[in-house]
Amino acid sequence: MKKIVAFFYFFSCCVCAQSANLNDLASQAAQAKQSQTFSEPQQRTQWQVPGTIAPLFSDVSDQQLASKKPFGSELFEGGFRGARADGMNPDYRVMPGDQVTLRLWGAIDFSSVLPVDSQGNLFVPSLGPVKVVGLTARQLDGEIKRRVMQLYPDNVSVYTNLQGVQPVSVFVSGFVSKPGNYAGVPADSVLYFLDQAGGVDAQLGSFRRIRIIRDNKKIEDIDLYQFLLSGKSPSIQFENGDTIIVDRRGPVVYVSGEVGREHLFELDYDSLNGNDLMMLAQLNPGVSHALVRGFRSQQPYADYHELTSFGQLLLGDGDEVTFVADERFKTIVVQLEGSFNGRSHFVVPKDTHLLQLLDNVPVNARTSDIRSISIRRLSVAEKQKQSLAESLRRLEATYLGASSSTLEESAIRIREAELITKFVEKASQVEPTGRLVISFRDELHDLRLQDGDIITIPRVSDDVLVSGEVFASQSQVFVPGIKAIDYIKASGGFSQHADRDRILVVRQNGEIRDAEEVVIRPGDEILVLPKVETKNLQLATTISQILYQIAIAAKVALDL
Repeated sequence: MKKIVAFFYFFSCCVCAQSANLNDLASQAAQAKQSQTFSEPQQRTQWQVPGTIAPLFSDVSDQQLASKKPFGSELFEGGFRGARADGMNPDYRVMPGDQVTLRLWGAIDFSSVLPVDSQGNLFVPSLGPVKVVGLTARQLDGEIKRRVMQLYPDNVSVYTNLQGVQPVSVFVSGFVSKPGNYAGVPADSVLYFLDQAGGVDAQLGSFRRIRIIRDNKKIEDIDLYQFLLSGKSPSIQFENGDTIIVDRRGPVVYVSGEVGREHLFELDYDSLNGNDLMMLAQLNPGVSHALVRGFRSQQPYADYHELTSFGQLLLGDGDEVTFVADERFKTIVVQLEGSFNGRSHFVVPKDTHLLQLLDNVPVNARTSDIRSISIRRLSVAEKQKQSLAESLRRLEATYLGASSSTLEESAIRIREAELITKFVEKASQVEPTGRLVISFRDELHDLRLQDGDIITIPRVSDDVLVSGEVFASQSQVFVPGIKAIDYIKASGGFSQHADRDRILVVRQNGEIRDAEEVVIRPGDEILVLPKVETKNLQLATTISQILYQIAIAAKVALDL
Protein backbone atom coordinates (compact mmCIF):
# COMPACT_ATOMS: atom_id res chain seq x y z
CA MET A 1 0.00 0.00 0.00
CA LYS A 2 2.90 2.31 0.79
CA LYS A 3 4.26 1.79 -2.73
CA ILE A 4 0.94 2.86 -4.33
CA VAL A 5 0.61 5.98 -2.16
CA ALA A 6 4.22 6.94 -2.92
CA PHE A 7 3.68 6.51 -6.63
CA PHE A 8 0.47 8.58 -6.87
CA TYR A 9 2.06 11.33 -4.82
CA PHE A 10 4.93 11.41 -7.31
CA PHE A 11 2.65 11.37 -10.36
CA SER A 12 0.45 14.23 -9.11
CA CYS A 13 3.57 16.35 -8.63
CA CYS A 14 4.79 15.58 -12.15
CA VAL A 15 1.50 16.71 -13.77
CA CYS A 16 1.75 20.09 -12.12
CA ALA A 17 5.39 20.60 -13.16
CA GLN A 18 6.60 21.66 -16.60
CA SER A 19 9.24 18.91 -16.71
CA ALA A 20 10.38 16.10 -14.46
CA ASN A 21 13.10 13.54 -14.16
CA LEU A 22 12.59 9.84 -13.63
CA ASN A 23 15.02 10.20 -10.73
CA ASP A 24 11.98 11.00 -8.56
CA LEU A 25 10.31 7.77 -9.64
CA ALA A 26 13.39 5.78 -8.72
CA SER A 27 13.66 7.55 -5.36
CA GLN A 28 10.04 6.85 -4.50
CA ALA A 29 10.43 3.18 -5.40
CA ALA A 30 13.63 2.95 -3.36
CA GLN A 31 11.97 4.54 -0.32
CA ALA A 32 9.05 2.15 -0.62
CA LYS A 33 11.45 -0.77 -0.68
CA GLN A 34 13.31 0.52 2.39
CA SER A 35 10.04 0.73 4.31
CA GLN A 36 9.69 -3.03 4.10
CA THR A 37 11.80 -5.04 6.52
CA PHE A 38 12.63 -8.59 5.66
CA SER A 39 15.62 -10.85 5.97
CA GLU A 40 17.26 -11.93 2.76
CA PRO A 41 18.64 -15.44 2.56
CA GLN A 42 22.39 -15.52 2.86
CA GLN A 43 23.99 -16.24 -0.50
CA ARG A 44 27.04 -18.39 -0.99
CA THR A 45 29.53 -16.69 -3.26
CA GLN A 46 32.72 -18.63 -2.51
CA TRP A 47 31.63 -21.95 -3.93
CA GLN A 48 34.41 -22.27 -6.47
CA VAL A 49 37.12 -24.81 -5.79
CA PRO A 50 40.62 -24.66 -7.27
CA GLY A 51 41.54 -26.93 -10.13
CA THR A 52 40.12 -27.82 -13.48
CA ILE A 53 36.64 -29.28 -13.80
CA ALA A 54 36.31 -30.71 -17.29
CA PRO A 55 35.48 -34.06 -18.91
CA LEU A 56 38.61 -36.13 -19.17
CA PHE A 57 37.44 -37.91 -22.29
CA SER A 58 36.87 -36.16 -25.59
CA ASP A 59 33.37 -35.93 -27.03
CA VAL A 60 34.86 -36.94 -30.38
CA SER A 61 35.41 -40.67 -30.87
CA ASP A 62 38.38 -42.09 -32.75
CA GLN A 63 36.09 -42.92 -35.67
CA GLN A 64 34.69 -39.38 -35.75
CA LEU A 65 38.19 -37.95 -35.46
CA ALA A 66 39.31 -39.98 -38.45
CA SER A 67 36.43 -38.59 -40.51
CA LYS A 68 37.42 -34.97 -39.87
CA LYS A 69 39.01 -33.21 -42.81
CA PRO A 70 42.64 -32.18 -42.44
CA PHE A 71 43.52 -28.59 -43.14
CA GLY A 72 44.39 -28.34 -46.85
CA SER A 73 42.39 -31.34 -48.07
CA GLU A 74 40.38 -29.04 -50.38
CA LEU A 75 43.52 -28.47 -52.46
CA PHE A 76 43.16 -31.72 -54.34
CA GLU A 77 39.72 -31.56 -55.86
CA GLY A 78 40.90 -31.22 -59.46
CA GLY A 79 41.81 -27.55 -59.38
CA PHE A 80 45.45 -28.11 -60.37
CA ARG A 81 45.02 -31.10 -62.65
CA GLY A 82 44.37 -28.98 -65.74
CA ALA A 83 46.76 -26.16 -64.84
CA ARG A 84 49.58 -27.02 -67.24
CA ALA A 85 52.68 -24.83 -67.44
CA ASP A 86 53.67 -23.55 -70.88
CA GLY A 87 57.43 -23.57 -70.31
CA MET A 88 57.69 -19.80 -70.84
CA ASN A 89 58.60 -18.97 -67.26
CA PRO A 90 61.56 -16.52 -67.38
CA ASP A 91 63.28 -18.56 -64.67
CA TYR A 92 62.91 -21.79 -66.59
CA ARG A 93 66.32 -23.38 -67.35
CA VAL A 94 67.00 -24.81 -70.78
CA MET A 95 67.22 -28.59 -70.95
CA PRO A 96 68.24 -31.06 -73.71
CA GLY A 97 65.36 -31.57 -76.12
CA ASP A 98 64.00 -28.03 -75.83
CA GLN A 99 63.13 -26.18 -79.04
CA VAL A 100 64.52 -22.66 -79.60
CA THR A 101 63.41 -20.26 -82.35
CA LEU A 102 66.43 -18.26 -83.61
CA ARG A 103 66.29 -15.35 -86.06
CA LEU A 104 69.25 -13.26 -87.31
CA TRP A 105 69.00 -10.34 -89.71
CA GLY A 106 71.19 -7.53 -90.96
CA ALA A 107 74.72 -8.63 -91.95
CA ILE A 108 73.40 -12.18 -91.96
CA ASP A 109 69.89 -13.56 -92.47
CA PHE A 110 68.88 -16.74 -90.66
CA SER A 111 65.62 -18.13 -89.26
CA SER A 112 65.07 -21.62 -87.88
CA VAL A 113 63.80 -23.70 -84.95
CA LEU A 114 66.79 -25.43 -83.38
CA PRO A 115 66.78 -28.28 -80.85
CA VAL A 116 69.02 -28.40 -77.79
CA ASP A 117 71.10 -31.56 -78.27
CA SER A 118 71.91 -34.15 -75.67
CA GLN A 119 75.14 -32.33 -74.80
CA GLY A 120 73.22 -29.15 -74.03
CA ASN A 121 74.32 -27.27 -77.15
CA LEU A 122 72.41 -25.27 -79.72
CA PHE A 123 74.09 -25.65 -83.14
CA VAL A 124 73.97 -22.35 -85.05
CA PRO A 125 75.23 -22.30 -88.66
CA SER A 126 78.35 -20.13 -89.06
CA LEU A 127 78.75 -20.07 -85.27
CA GLY A 128 78.91 -23.75 -84.38
CA PRO A 129 77.69 -25.17 -81.06
CA VAL A 130 76.53 -22.71 -78.38
CA LYS A 131 76.30 -24.06 -74.81
CA VAL A 132 72.77 -23.16 -73.56
CA VAL A 133 71.82 -25.94 -71.14
CA GLY A 134 71.13 -24.56 -67.64
CA LEU A 135 70.55 -21.04 -68.92
CA THR A 136 67.29 -19.37 -68.01
CA ALA A 137 64.96 -18.20 -70.74
CA ARG A 138 66.03 -14.67 -69.83
CA GLN A 139 69.73 -15.48 -70.21
CA LEU A 140 69.33 -17.43 -73.47
CA ASP A 141 68.90 -14.38 -75.69
CA GLY A 142 71.94 -12.64 -74.17
CA GLU A 143 74.25 -15.63 -74.57
CA ILE A 144 73.42 -16.18 -78.25
CA LYS A 145 73.71 -12.45 -78.95
CA ARG A 146 77.15 -12.45 -77.31
CA ARG A 147 78.36 -15.30 -79.53
CA VAL A 148 76.93 -13.71 -82.71
CA MET A 149 78.62 -10.39 -81.91
CA GLN A 150 81.97 -12.15 -81.70
CA LEU A 151 81.66 -13.13 -85.36
CA TYR A 152 79.52 -10.24 -86.65
CA PRO A 153 80.28 -7.24 -84.46
CA ASP A 154 78.23 -4.75 -86.51
CA ASN A 155 74.80 -4.58 -88.09
CA VAL A 156 73.31 -7.83 -86.75
CA SER A 157 70.08 -8.22 -84.78
CA VAL A 158 69.22 -11.34 -82.76
CA TYR A 159 65.85 -12.73 -81.65
CA THR A 160 65.36 -15.96 -79.63
CA ASN A 161 62.27 -17.62 -78.26
CA LEU A 162 62.00 -20.79 -76.20
CA GLN A 163 59.26 -22.43 -78.21
CA GLY A 164 58.80 -25.88 -76.76
CA VAL A 165 60.08 -27.82 -73.79
CA GLN A 166 60.90 -31.46 -73.37
CA PRO A 167 58.18 -33.42 -71.50
CA VAL A 168 59.21 -35.16 -68.29
CA SER A 169 57.99 -38.17 -66.37
CA VAL A 170 57.72 -37.77 -62.59
CA PHE A 171 57.04 -40.51 -60.05
CA VAL A 172 54.59 -39.72 -57.23
CA SER A 173 54.68 -42.11 -54.29
CA GLY A 174 54.21 -42.30 -50.54
CA PHE A 175 50.89 -41.54 -48.88
CA VAL A 176 48.89 -40.40 -51.90
CA SER A 177 45.62 -41.76 -53.24
CA LYS A 178 47.00 -43.05 -56.57
CA PRO A 179 50.79 -43.52 -56.63
CA GLY A 180 52.25 -43.73 -60.12
CA ASN A 181 54.28 -42.20 -62.93
CA TYR A 182 52.82 -38.99 -64.34
CA ALA A 183 53.76 -36.93 -67.38
CA GLY A 184 54.24 -33.20 -67.37
CA VAL A 185 56.67 -30.48 -68.31
CA PRO A 186 59.62 -29.28 -66.21
CA ALA A 187 57.82 -26.10 -65.13
CA ASP A 188 54.70 -27.90 -63.83
CA SER A 189 54.10 -27.33 -60.11
CA VAL A 190 54.27 -29.90 -57.34
CA LEU A 191 50.52 -29.41 -56.85
CA TYR A 192 49.92 -30.41 -60.48
CA PHE A 193 51.64 -33.77 -60.05
CA LEU A 194 50.07 -34.39 -56.61
CA ASP A 195 46.63 -33.64 -58.02
CA GLN A 196 47.31 -36.09 -60.85
CA ALA A 197 47.94 -38.73 -58.16
CA GLY A 198 44.64 -37.97 -56.40
CA GLY A 199 46.19 -35.74 -53.77
CA VAL A 200 47.59 -36.41 -50.32
CA ASP A 201 45.85 -39.23 -48.46
CA ALA A 202 43.54 -37.34 -46.08
CA GLN A 203 43.94 -39.81 -43.23
CA LEU A 204 47.54 -40.99 -43.57
CA GLY A 205 49.51 -38.52 -45.67
CA SER A 206 51.39 -35.41 -44.59
CA PHE A 207 50.67 -31.95 -45.96
CA ARG A 208 53.83 -30.63 -44.34
CA ARG A 209 56.50 -33.22 -45.18
CA ILE A 210 56.85 -33.73 -48.91
CA ARG A 211 60.24 -34.53 -50.47
CA ILE A 212 61.57 -34.14 -54.01
CA ILE A 213 64.17 -36.83 -54.86
CA ARG A 214 66.60 -36.63 -57.80
CA ASP A 215 69.29 -39.23 -58.39
CA ASN A 216 68.62 -40.72 -54.94
CA LYS A 217 69.23 -37.37 -53.26
CA LYS A 218 66.74 -35.01 -51.67
CA ILE A 219 66.75 -31.68 -53.48
CA GLU A 220 63.75 -29.97 -51.83
CA ASP A 221 61.44 -30.15 -48.77
CA ILE A 222 57.92 -28.85 -49.32
CA ASP A 223 55.40 -27.68 -46.73
CA LEU A 224 52.00 -27.10 -48.33
CA TYR A 225 50.88 -25.04 -45.31
CA GLN A 226 53.15 -22.25 -46.59
CA PHE A 227 51.14 -22.21 -49.81
CA LEU A 228 47.82 -22.39 -47.96
CA LEU A 229 48.62 -19.63 -45.50
CA SER A 230 50.82 -17.24 -47.47
CA GLY A 231 50.64 -18.36 -51.12
CA LYS A 232 54.32 -19.30 -51.23
CA SER A 233 54.98 -22.12 -53.69
CA PRO A 234 58.46 -23.59 -54.24
CA SER A 235 59.86 -23.00 -57.74
CA ILE A 236 61.14 -26.37 -58.89
CA GLN A 237 62.13 -27.36 -62.40
CA PHE A 238 61.43 -31.03 -62.68
CA GLU A 239 63.62 -33.41 -64.64
CA ASN A 240 62.79 -36.75 -66.11
CA GLY A 241 62.81 -39.43 -63.41
CA ASP A 242 62.28 -37.13 -60.41
CA THR A 243 60.26 -38.55 -57.51
CA ILE A 244 57.75 -36.79 -55.25
CA ILE A 245 57.38 -38.61 -51.91
CA VAL A 246 54.60 -37.75 -49.47
CA ASP A 247 55.64 -38.80 -45.97
CA ARG A 248 53.44 -40.21 -43.24
CA ARG A 249 51.28 -37.67 -41.47
CA GLY A 250 52.86 -36.12 -38.40
CA PRO A 251 51.24 -35.17 -35.09
CA VAL A 252 47.73 -33.77 -35.53
CA VAL A 253 45.45 -31.73 -33.30
CA TYR A 254 41.70 -31.46 -33.78
CA VAL A 255 40.51 -27.88 -33.40
CA SER A 256 36.86 -26.99 -32.68
CA GLY A 257 34.80 -24.34 -30.93
CA GLU A 258 35.15 -20.63 -31.66
CA VAL A 259 37.13 -21.01 -34.89
CA GLY A 260 36.43 -20.20 -38.51
CA ARG A 261 36.29 -23.88 -39.48
CA GLU A 262 36.94 -27.09 -37.61
CA HIS A 263 39.95 -28.96 -38.96
CA LEU A 264 42.67 -31.42 -38.17
CA PHE A 265 45.90 -29.43 -38.07
CA GLU A 266 49.24 -31.11 -38.61
CA LEU A 267 52.11 -29.79 -36.52
CA ASP A 268 55.82 -29.69 -37.18
CA TYR A 269 57.90 -32.23 -35.27
CA ASP A 270 59.98 -29.43 -33.78
CA SER A 271 57.02 -27.16 -33.05
CA LEU A 272 54.29 -28.58 -30.87
CA ASN A 273 53.00 -25.71 -28.72
CA GLY A 274 49.82 -23.70 -28.57
CA ASN A 275 51.27 -20.65 -30.30
CA ASP A 276 51.95 -22.69 -33.44
CA LEU A 277 48.39 -23.98 -33.43
CA MET A 278 46.93 -20.49 -33.02
CA MET A 279 49.00 -19.39 -36.01
CA LEU A 280 47.21 -22.02 -38.10
CA ALA A 281 43.64 -21.90 -36.76
CA GLN A 282 41.56 -18.80 -37.43
CA LEU A 283 40.15 -17.87 -34.03
CA ASN A 284 36.89 -15.97 -33.78
CA PRO A 285 36.88 -12.57 -32.07
CA GLY A 286 36.56 -12.77 -28.30
CA VAL A 287 38.25 -16.15 -27.79
CA SER A 288 39.79 -16.19 -24.32
CA HIS A 289 40.42 -19.80 -23.31
CA ALA A 290 41.33 -23.19 -24.72
CA LEU A 291 40.14 -26.55 -23.43
CA VAL A 292 42.72 -29.26 -24.15
CA ARG A 293 41.84 -32.95 -23.95
CA GLY A 294 43.97 -35.93 -24.86
CA PHE A 295 46.38 -38.38 -23.31
CA ARG A 296 49.64 -37.90 -21.40
CA SER A 297 51.70 -40.92 -20.38
CA GLN A 298 48.83 -43.11 -21.62
CA GLN A 299 46.47 -41.49 -19.10
CA PRO A 300 43.44 -39.28 -19.89
CA TYR A 301 44.30 -35.62 -19.68
CA ALA A 302 42.22 -32.44 -19.65
CA ASP A 303 43.04 -28.86 -18.77
CA TYR A 304 41.60 -25.40 -19.27
CA HIS A 305 43.94 -22.55 -20.16
CA GLU A 306 43.88 -18.86 -20.80
CA LEU A 307 45.34 -18.12 -24.23
CA THR A 308 48.54 -16.73 -22.75
CA SER A 309 49.38 -19.94 -20.91
CA PHE A 310 48.02 -22.10 -23.74
CA GLY A 311 50.58 -20.56 -26.10
CA GLN A 312 53.42 -22.21 -24.18
CA LEU A 313 51.66 -25.55 -23.71
CA LEU A 314 53.22 -28.55 -25.42
CA LEU A 315 50.61 -30.39 -27.47
CA GLY A 316 50.46 -34.09 -28.14
CA ASP A 317 49.40 -36.12 -31.15
CA GLY A 318 45.63 -36.63 -31.12
CA ASP A 319 44.85 -33.76 -28.76
CA GLU A 320 41.50 -32.06 -29.12
CA VAL A 321 41.57 -28.31 -28.56
CA THR A 322 38.30 -26.41 -28.12
CA PHE A 323 38.59 -22.63 -28.21
CA VAL A 324 36.08 -20.85 -26.00
CA ALA A 325 34.99 -17.22 -25.59
CA ASP A 326 34.71 -17.21 -21.80
CA GLU A 327 35.38 -13.55 -21.13
CA ARG A 328 31.87 -12.23 -20.71
CA PHE A 329 31.02 -8.64 -21.48
CA LYS A 330 30.88 -6.57 -18.32
CA THR A 331 28.50 -4.07 -19.87
CA ILE A 332 25.22 -4.24 -21.77
CA VAL A 333 23.58 -1.95 -24.30
CA VAL A 334 20.05 -0.73 -23.58
CA GLN A 335 17.93 1.37 -25.94
CA LEU A 336 15.13 3.84 -25.26
CA GLU A 337 12.19 4.60 -27.54
CA GLY A 338 9.17 6.85 -27.26
CA SER A 339 8.86 10.16 -25.43
CA PHE A 340 12.01 11.27 -23.59
CA ASN A 341 14.83 13.80 -23.78
CA GLY A 342 18.49 13.08 -24.40
CA ARG A 343 20.24 10.10 -25.91
CA SER A 344 18.56 6.84 -26.89
CA HIS A 345 21.34 4.27 -26.22
CA PHE A 346 23.06 3.52 -22.93
CA VAL A 347 26.05 1.32 -22.16
CA VAL A 348 25.63 0.26 -18.53
CA PRO A 349 27.07 -2.40 -16.17
CA LYS A 350 25.53 -5.86 -16.44
CA ASP A 351 23.79 -5.72 -13.05
CA THR A 352 22.05 -2.40 -13.73
CA HIS A 353 18.37 -2.27 -12.78
CA LEU A 354 15.61 -0.44 -14.60
CA LEU A 355 15.13 2.32 -12.05
CA GLN A 356 18.87 2.98 -11.95
CA LEU A 357 18.81 3.71 -15.66
CA LEU A 358 15.61 5.72 -15.59
CA ASP A 359 17.24 7.85 -12.91
CA ASN A 360 19.35 9.32 -15.75
CA VAL A 361 16.58 9.82 -18.30
CA PRO A 362 14.92 13.26 -18.32
CA VAL A 363 11.29 13.36 -19.43
CA ASN A 364 8.50 15.89 -19.74
CA ALA A 365 5.69 14.83 -17.41
CA ARG A 366 3.09 16.55 -19.61
CA THR A 367 3.98 14.54 -22.71
CA SER A 368 5.42 11.25 -21.35
CA ASP A 369 3.15 8.57 -19.91
CA ILE A 370 5.48 7.36 -17.17
CA ARG A 371 2.79 5.01 -15.79
CA SER A 372 2.96 2.89 -18.94
CA ILE A 373 6.67 2.16 -19.33
CA SER A 374 7.39 -1.32 -20.75
CA ILE A 375 10.30 -3.31 -22.12
CA ARG A 376 10.72 -5.16 -25.39
CA ARG A 377 13.07 -8.09 -24.77
CA LEU A 378 14.54 -10.49 -27.33
CA SER A 379 14.38 -13.52 -25.03
CA VAL A 380 10.67 -12.90 -24.38
CA ALA A 381 9.97 -12.62 -28.13
CA GLU A 382 11.77 -15.92 -28.74
CA LYS A 383 9.77 -17.68 -26.03
CA GLN A 384 6.52 -16.27 -27.41
CA LYS A 385 7.41 -17.46 -30.90
CA GLN A 386 8.34 -20.94 -29.63
CA SER A 387 5.12 -21.17 -27.62
CA LEU A 388 3.03 -20.12 -30.62
CA ALA A 389 4.80 -22.61 -32.89
CA GLU A 390 4.19 -25.41 -30.37
CA SER A 391 0.49 -24.51 -30.12
CA LEU A 392 0.15 -24.59 -33.91
CA ARG A 393 1.98 -27.91 -34.06
CA ARG A 394 -0.39 -29.46 -31.53
CA LEU A 395 -3.37 -28.05 -33.44
CA GLU A 396 -2.25 -29.73 -36.65
CA ALA A 397 -1.34 -32.99 -34.92
CA THR A 398 -4.70 -33.18 -33.15
CA TYR A 399 -7.10 -32.43 -35.99
CA LEU A 400 -5.40 -32.96 -39.36
CA GLY A 401 -4.71 -36.62 -38.69
CA ALA A 402 -8.17 -37.51 -37.37
CA SER A 403 -10.02 -40.30 -39.20
CA SER A 404 -13.62 -40.24 -40.46
CA SER A 405 -16.17 -43.04 -40.27
CA THR A 406 -18.83 -41.64 -42.63
CA LEU A 407 -18.95 -39.55 -45.81
CA GLU A 408 -20.65 -36.71 -43.97
CA GLU A 409 -18.00 -36.73 -41.26
CA SER A 410 -15.32 -36.86 -43.95
CA ALA A 411 -16.72 -33.73 -45.60
CA ILE A 412 -16.69 -31.95 -42.25
CA ARG A 413 -13.07 -33.02 -41.69
CA ILE A 414 -12.10 -31.60 -45.07
CA ARG A 415 -13.62 -28.22 -44.25
CA GLU A 416 -11.95 -28.20 -40.85
CA ALA A 417 -8.61 -29.12 -42.45
CA GLU A 418 -8.92 -26.19 -44.85
CA LEU A 419 -9.69 -23.87 -41.94
CA ILE A 420 -6.76 -25.16 -39.90
CA THR A 421 -4.29 -25.02 -42.80
CA LYS A 422 -5.25 -21.44 -43.63
CA PHE A 423 -5.11 -20.42 -39.99
CA VAL A 424 -1.70 -22.04 -39.36
CA GLU A 425 -0.26 -20.41 -42.47
CA LYS A 426 -1.30 -16.95 -41.28
CA ALA A 427 -0.43 -17.52 -37.64
CA SER A 428 3.07 -18.74 -38.52
CA GLN A 429 3.87 -15.35 -40.03
CA VAL A 430 3.12 -13.45 -36.81
CA GLU A 431 6.22 -11.90 -35.21
CA PRO A 432 5.84 -11.49 -31.42
CA THR A 433 6.91 -8.15 -29.98
CA GLY A 434 8.50 -9.57 -26.84
CA ARG A 435 6.72 -6.93 -24.76
CA LEU A 436 7.44 -7.36 -21.04
CA VAL A 437 4.83 -5.81 -18.74
CA ILE A 438 6.65 -4.19 -15.82
CA SER A 439 3.90 -2.16 -14.19
CA PHE A 440 0.95 -3.40 -12.17
CA ARG A 441 -1.88 -1.11 -11.10
CA ASP A 442 0.15 1.84 -12.35
CA GLU A 443 3.15 0.96 -10.19
CA LEU A 444 6.47 0.46 -11.93
CA HIS A 445 8.39 -2.59 -10.76
CA ASP A 446 12.17 -2.71 -10.76
CA LEU A 447 14.04 -5.49 -12.56
CA ARG A 448 17.53 -6.28 -13.83
CA LEU A 449 18.12 -5.16 -17.41
CA GLN A 450 19.42 -7.43 -20.16
CA ASP A 451 21.55 -6.72 -23.19
CA GLY A 452 19.40 -5.58 -26.09
CA ASP A 453 16.45 -4.44 -23.97
CA ILE A 454 14.36 -1.66 -25.52
CA ILE A 455 12.62 0.48 -22.91
CA THR A 456 9.43 2.09 -24.21
CA ILE A 457 8.28 5.37 -22.66
CA PRO A 458 4.99 6.07 -24.48
CA ARG A 459 3.70 9.53 -25.23
CA VAL A 460 0.62 10.77 -23.39
CA SER A 461 -2.29 10.00 -25.69
CA ASP A 462 -5.69 11.58 -26.16
CA ASP A 463 -7.23 8.85 -28.30
CA VAL A 464 -8.44 5.25 -28.22
CA LEU A 465 -7.73 2.83 -31.08
CA VAL A 466 -10.42 0.35 -32.13
CA SER A 467 -9.21 -2.56 -34.31
CA GLY A 468 -9.90 -6.16 -35.15
CA GLU A 469 -13.31 -7.38 -36.24
CA VAL A 470 -15.07 -4.03 -36.60
CA PHE A 471 -16.36 -2.38 -39.76
CA ALA A 472 -13.92 0.55 -39.57
CA SER A 473 -10.69 0.28 -37.57
CA GLN A 474 -9.92 3.81 -36.41
CA SER A 475 -8.69 6.02 -33.60
CA GLN A 476 -11.24 8.02 -31.63
CA VAL A 477 -10.93 10.88 -29.17
CA PHE A 478 -10.95 9.66 -25.59
CA VAL A 479 -14.12 10.58 -23.74
CA PRO A 480 -14.17 9.87 -19.99
CA GLY A 481 -16.84 7.43 -18.90
CA ILE A 482 -17.38 5.89 -22.37
CA LYS A 483 -17.26 2.08 -22.43
CA ALA A 484 -15.58 -0.21 -24.95
CA ILE A 485 -18.87 -1.11 -26.64
CA ASP A 486 -19.53 2.59 -27.30
CA TYR A 487 -16.21 2.99 -29.08
CA ILE A 488 -16.98 -0.14 -31.13
CA LYS A 489 -20.38 1.25 -32.15
CA ALA A 490 -18.68 4.50 -33.21
CA SER A 491 -16.44 2.39 -35.47
CA GLY A 492 -19.40 0.93 -37.34
CA GLY A 493 -20.08 -1.92 -34.95
CA PHE A 494 -19.02 -5.53 -35.04
CA SER A 495 -18.19 -7.21 -38.33
CA GLN A 496 -19.96 -10.44 -39.25
CA HIS A 497 -16.90 -12.44 -38.12
CA ALA A 498 -16.58 -10.77 -34.72
CA ASP A 499 -16.62 -12.73 -31.49
CA ARG A 500 -18.69 -10.38 -29.31
CA ASP A 501 -17.66 -12.23 -26.17
CA ARG A 502 -13.92 -11.78 -26.73
CA ILE A 503 -13.09 -8.08 -26.62
CA LEU A 504 -9.67 -7.16 -25.26
CA VAL A 505 -8.17 -3.90 -24.08
CA VAL A 506 -4.45 -3.48 -24.72
CA ARG A 507 -2.81 -0.93 -22.44
CA GLN A 508 0.16 1.17 -23.56
CA ASN A 509 2.37 -0.74 -21.14
CA GLY A 510 1.56 -4.02 -22.94
CA GLU A 511 -0.94 -5.27 -20.38
CA ILE A 512 -3.99 -6.99 -21.91
CA ARG A 513 -7.30 -7.06 -20.03
CA ASP A 514 -10.86 -8.14 -20.71
CA ALA A 515 -12.91 -5.14 -21.80
CA GLU A 516 -15.59 -5.85 -19.19
CA GLU A 517 -13.08 -5.70 -16.33
CA VAL A 518 -11.46 -2.30 -16.94
CA VAL A 519 -12.29 1.33 -17.47
CA ILE A 520 -11.12 2.67 -20.81
CA ARG A 521 -8.39 5.29 -20.57
CA PRO A 522 -6.35 7.34 -23.08
CA GLY A 523 -3.94 5.34 -25.20
CA ASP A 524 -5.86 2.05 -24.90
CA GLU A 525 -6.47 -0.18 -27.90
CA ILE A 526 -9.77 -2.06 -28.09
CA LEU A 527 -9.17 -5.33 -29.92
CA VAL A 528 -12.12 -7.41 -31.16
CA LEU A 529 -11.13 -11.03 -31.83
CA PRO A 530 -12.64 -13.05 -34.70
CA LYS A 531 -15.13 -15.84 -34.22
CA VAL A 532 -14.07 -19.33 -35.26
CA GLU A 533 -16.53 -20.56 -37.89
CA THR A 534 -16.82 -24.26 -37.06
CA LYS A 535 -19.33 -26.53 -35.36
CA ASN A 536 -16.54 -28.44 -33.66
CA LEU A 537 -16.63 -26.88 -30.20
CA GLN A 538 -13.27 -28.31 -29.18
CA LEU A 539 -11.58 -27.02 -32.35
CA ALA A 540 -13.17 -23.61 -31.93
CA THR A 541 -11.91 -23.42 -28.34
CA THR A 542 -8.38 -24.39 -29.37
CA ILE A 543 -8.19 -21.82 -32.17
CA SER A 544 -9.67 -19.16 -29.91
CA GLN A 545 -6.97 -19.82 -27.35
CA ILE A 546 -4.29 -19.44 -30.01
CA LEU A 547 -5.92 -16.21 -31.23
CA TYR A 548 -5.75 -14.89 -27.69
CA GLN A 549 -2.12 -15.96 -27.49
CA ILE A 550 -1.36 -14.08 -30.73
CA ALA A 551 -3.15 -10.99 -29.44
CA ILE A 552 -0.96 -11.00 -26.34
CA ALA A 553 2.29 -11.64 -28.25
CA ALA A 554 1.77 -9.25 -31.15
CA LYS A 555 -1.27 -7.06 -30.41
CA VAL A 556 -2.91 -8.45 -33.56
CA ALA A 557 -6.41 -9.79 -34.13
CA LEU A 558 -5.67 -12.39 -36.78
CA ASP A 559 -8.22 -12.46 -39.59
CA LEU A 560 -9.72 -15.88 -40.21
